[in-house]
Amino acid sequence: MIPTADQCFELMKRYGMLENIKAHSIMVERVASLIAMEIKKTGADISMAIVTAGALLHDIGKTPCLNTGEDHAAMGSRICIENDLAGIAGIVREHVILEGFDPEGNVNEKEIIYYADKRVNHDKLVSLDERLEYLLIRYAKGNKRVGHQIEENFKQCREVEKKIFSLLWFRPEDIVDMI
Repeated sequence: MIPTADQCFELMKRYGMLENIKAHSIMVERVASLIAMEIKKTGADISMAIVTAGALLHDIGKTPCLNTGEDHAAMGSRICIENDLAGIAGIVREHVILEGFDPEGNVNEKEIIYYADKRVNHDKLVSLDERLEYLLIRYAKGNKRVGHQIEENFKQCREVEKKIFSLLWFRPEDIVDMI
């Protein structure tokens, strides 16, 4: 099942999603939906329902993991499965680290949400460079191994960006004026 936006907000409430995480998720949904709508206009097979639900719930596991240190993407995927939302569980699981990226394949909902999440810092739209800088400070904290992992993930994100924007009439930096 793919939940409606209202059902997503009910799940956010049920799992105690903090307001700042909810605000982040709403902005990710706005960015992802804008990109998805424009890609659909090119004839791509993109489900707006999946984009909306996946973006709104991509961080559903974050609040429960704040004190445990658990992987919030894995927790979020489990929450989706427990609530019969298998249709978005993979998106939630891979919103931090995208697996099996095919630069030559069709753009899909998972890639759009992965990318949109990387463009939103808290509830503000930022460039990939700004988001990378924030994540390095927040999570690497000087740890070279963690910093390298984050940088490698962003190399892939830049490839996702190229793939997405090869189909669009606007540039990544134009999104700020379109939201």
